Amino acid sequence: MENLKVGDKLYNVKQNGFADFARYSFSEVVTLTKTLAILKNGVRLYNQPKVSYIMEDVGYSVSRKKGTHWHLVSLRAIRNAQIENEKIAANDWFEAKEFTIQEKQLIYKEFKKLESANS
Repeated sequence: MENLKVGDKLYNVKQNGFADFARYSFSEVVTLTKTLAILKNGVRLYNQPKVSYIMEDVGYSVSRKKGTHWHLVSLRAIRNAQIENEKIAANDWFEAKEFTIQEKQLIYKEFKKLESANS
């Protein structure tokens, strides 16, 4: 477990309850002080790695919010963020879209095809 360095890329995940989507934030260390690492987005982290168990094995606590951790970016985190962003985009599209009866029929027929193909 190493302290952060300028240029390190980190991420955080927030979720409002179990039914909500995981929302990923990414940032980069731009400044170091004696005890803190300041990210490009203004978040101040204690520059002391801790065992996390939240998303990764190691996390860095947010200053004055020790229960909130940021983690070093990994390929798995990037992929998970892409998957979640696709889910959010699809959900937002369905929430904003008002379907005509013809569109509803097309969607219904497609689901019926999938249902029969999976049976």
